[in-house]
Amino acid sequence: MLIKVHFTLPATYVAGATEGFLLGEFNEWNPQEAVALQKIDDGSMKAELKLEAGKSYQYRYLLNDGRWVNDDTNTIWLNDQGNAIENCIIHVPAVEVKPSSPKKTIKAAAPKPKKVKPQTDDLTKIEGIGKKIARLLNDAGIYSYKDLSKSTIKNLKSILDEAGNKFALHEPKSWPKQAKLAADDKWVELGALQQTLNGGKE
Repeated sequence: MLIKVHFTLPATYVAGATEGFLLGEFNEWNPQEAVALQKIDDGSMKAELKLEAGKSYQYRYLLNDGRWVNDDTNTIWLNDQGNAIENCIIHVPAVEVKPSSPKKTIKAAAPKPKKVKPQTDDLTKIEGIGKKIARLLNDAGIYSYKDLSKSTIKNLKSILDEAGNKFALHEPKSWPKQAKLAADDKWVELGALQQTLNGGKE
């Protein structure tokens, strides 16, 4: 991985030079590949390079007055054909690559179950049940002839009693039997049964 490295040659080393170049192992000390330094208002010279992380590089500065100079970083002494040479050395820190965190799996929300509309029958076809009582039965969860046929007399009586004295006077004894005939589509038999029943509707 390449990271940016900044090189600075202090003004005291620049002295009267007007131009400078950065050479080192990163450009094989080749003057043709030298990095031109930028002169700063304070008299120093700077350059910026992208170097491989985790490696060390030797380098020096060549000024246009013919001088080879070093900056204030660490240096290393080398013997080149019997001549002692002091090069700068920079250690580019290794970059720790953090393992990417596993992507969170977003579970799609389960679709809400659709409300099933209960089967409804016209309960007013039952002798003794008018529109008001039919609404009371619906409020109690009784919507169809089948629901009514399975209801107990005690339960029906309780529904009427809770609705007030006016409804408590009604007698629901025959309602489950009538509802059973209606649920079985035995309308003739239901009509015959209703002929024997008396009572108004609410």
